[in-house]
Amino acid sequence: MANALLTTDLPGLTLISRGKVRDIYTTSSPEHLLFVATDRISVFDVILRNGIPDKGKLLTNISLFWFDKLKDIIPNHLITANLDEMPEEVRQYREQLEGRTMLVRKAKVVPLEAIVRGYITGSAWAEYQKTQTVHGIPFPEGLQESEKFPEPLFTPSTKAEQGAHDENITPEKAAQLIGEKLYTQIAETSLKLYKTAAEYALSCGLILADTKFEFGLISAGPDDERLILVDEVLTPDSSRYWPADEYELGHGQPSFDKQFVREALKKAGYRSGLESGPDGNGEGWSIDDAVIKGTQERYRDAERFLKNGKQ
Repeated sequence: MANALLTTDLPGLTLISRGKVRDIYTTSSPEHLLFVATDRISVFDVILRNGIPDKGKLLTNISLFWFDKLKDIIPNHLITANLDEMPEEVRQYREQLEGRTMLVRKAKVVPLEAIVRGYITGSAWAEYQKTQTVHGIPFPEGLQESEKFPEPLFTPSTKAEQGAHDENITPEKAAQLIGEKLYTQIAETSLKLYKTAAEYALSCGLILADTKFEFGLISAGPDDERLILVDEVLTPDSSRYWPADEYELGHGQPSFDKQFVREALKKAGYRSGLESGPDGNGEGWSIDDAVIKGTQERYRDAERFLKNGKQ
C-alpha cells in the first residue's frame, strides 16, 4: 500500500494553517492562497495518526467536479488546479502537490457550517430520538431512521476552532451570529446547491443524505461584499453518500463517507475524549490496514459513481 501524505513540507512557502485535512500556504500572489489536501483523516473532530493514501487527490478531484457543475448557482474560490498555472515557487514541489492542490482566491470565511439534510440520520437522528427536534426544530412523532424529509432542511452549526467540536445551533441563533440578510442568502443558496447536487447524484445511483458547505466573502467594490463557495464541496469528507439501490428505511445505511471509519473506531473502543487515545496516553487513535483499504475503496467508488454513473 502506498504511503499517505500526512504533512506537506514546502520550505519555500509560508504555512498559515494546518487543518484537519488541508495545509494552507501563502504564495507570491497576494490575492491567492494555496490549498493542499493531504491524506489525513479526522473522525469525531480528531485527526487520526495514520491516513488514507491518495485521499487528498480523490477529495480534490471530487471538489473540482462539483465546483464546475455548480458554478452557475454561486461563484467559488477556485483559480486553478493546474500546477503549470501556479506561481513558480509552487511548481518546484510538483511531486508533493500534483493532483491535490488548488490555487484559490482569498476570502473572509463566514463562521458558520452550512449543513443541509435531506434524510434524518447521524446527529440529527440522535437529537430527534431524545427531543423530537432537529437543530431545535420540532418534528412530528414517528419518523424512522434514514427517512427522507418532506423538504431538505437547512441546519447550521458553529465553525469550531481546530481541536474543538462544531456545535449544532438553531436557525435563529445562526441569524444572530452572522446577520439576518447574510444568513438568509446562505440558507437559500445552500438549499439550491443541495437540491441540484442530490438530483444529479441520484441519477448516478447515489443518495446524497446530507452535506456541509462553507462560504466566504470577497470584495466586489466599496462597501460591497460578494458571497462565494469556499473550501471543499460535496466530497465524502463533508457529505453522506448512500448507494441508492441498497436504501432501506428504518436503520443506518451503507455509505461512501467516513462512517466506515467511525464504526471501526467504535468497535475498537472509541469513547468521548478520543484525543486522549485508547490508553489515555494522548497519542490519538490509529486505524488498521483493512479499514484504510476499505475507506479508500469507498472514496474511489464515490468518485467513480459521480463521474461515470453506477457501472
